[in-house]
Amino acid sequence: MNIKRFIISPSLTKTFRSLQKYNYRIWAAGSLVSNIGTWMQRIAQDWLVLTELTNHSGTAVGVVMALQFGPPILLMPLAGLVVDHCDRRKVLIVTQVALAATALGLGLLVLSGHVALWHVYVFAGCVGCITAFDSPARQTFVSELVGDEDLPNAVALNSTLFNGAQLIGPAVAGVLITAIGAGWVFVLNGLSFIAVIASLLEMRTNELCRSHEDRPTRGGILSGLRYLRKRPDLMVALVMLFLLSTYGLNFPIFISTMAVTTFHGSAHTYGVLSSMMAIGSILGALHVAGRSHPSLKVLIVSAFGFGVAGVLAAIMPHMATFGLMLVALGVLAQTFNTSTNSLVQLSTHPSMRGRVMAIYMGIFLGCTPLGAPLVGWIADAYGPRWALGVGAASGFVAALVGVAYQYRSRIKAQAK
Repeated sequence: MNIKRFIISPSLTKTFRSLQKYNYRIWAAGSLVSNIGTWMQRIAQDWLVLTELTNHSGTAVGVVMALQFGPPILLMPLAGLVVDHCDRRKVLIVTQVALAATALGLGLLVLSGHVALWHVYVFAGCVGCITAFDSPARQTFVSELVGDEDLPNAVALNSTLFNGAQLIGPAVAGVLITAIGAGWVFVLNGLSFIAVIASLLEMRTNELCRSHEDRPTRGGILSGLRYLRKRPDLMVALVMLFLLSTYGLNFPIFISTMAVTTFHGSAHTYGVLSSMMAIGSILGALHVAGRSHPSLKVLIVSAFGFGVAGVLAAIMPHMATFGLMLVALGVLAQTFNTSTNSLVQLSTHPSMRGRVMAIYMGIFLGCTPLGAPLVGWIADAYGPRWALGVGAASGFVAALVGVAYQYRSRIKAQAK
């Protein structure tokens, strides 16, 4: 038997084909280290707010999420213009340095013993403003690393790396919070940004995939909105994303409140459950990485499946069975998110990609905090199981929107 041929199968090569390119390899390595630090901070931040600065307040966690993920909505006009008109690699270097500074600042504040809830709110808002520029630049920069042909694969592998970090980061954070405290976790996250900054500085800029079609057209965010108005297929995908992002992707609230309130667990319990979610997210991203092109049908099936898995997770009586359902939720949420990202990028003209992806990221990151305070209030008032039920309902409604669009399109096609 040819061992090499057995190990490096065609399907495996297809799944990881973007790693054959130097720039993507070093980007992936740097991102993995940085993402592990980011997930460590997310767990430490939620735990700090939930157990040290409040009395298990899901609402406070929701406010932090709103401040951290809300600014992309407000700043999306400016962010889209910056990403379309500036060197995306240089934009990312600036944003990564700024994110490192916020992590180190909050960490030093916690270690000094002077941290208050409003401090966390301020730093969360600063991170949100930086992320408004970082996220669309990061998403559109992927096409420069691998080209449009391998874009769906690279987007899926990015998600795999991000969720692979989610598998490691929360578990490590749970141990470190208990051993050395949340402050040092923030400091370690700040230092982790050195890896991704170094990867950006070491790239072979002459190998970046840039073409004349990438040159931006005139007009600001309004031109992006006008472009979308003429593309009902993209509008449907973004509406589905809005529904799931606003009510269904509030996992920090779902998992933290279930861990503390329902299962009476510790920081370690929260970390383990978050890692279970990450396992499913990795499986979902790898599944998408092996596919050639995303489609609306994939979005509909994954959104409906998310609703089903959310209902089952809400009624699970034990932590172990709840963890298993988190794996299923991770698979379906990641399949939906990654497929939507690829579908929107590939269906958008390169000259408009920055502005359209700024709108996409505004919805993906910015709409989650719109629903977070409501979901957090439901978790506080009626229990986290009901909050999960609201998330599940968003999946069913999103699937219905996709089915309705397909039905109308079929009727129009038959009428011609």
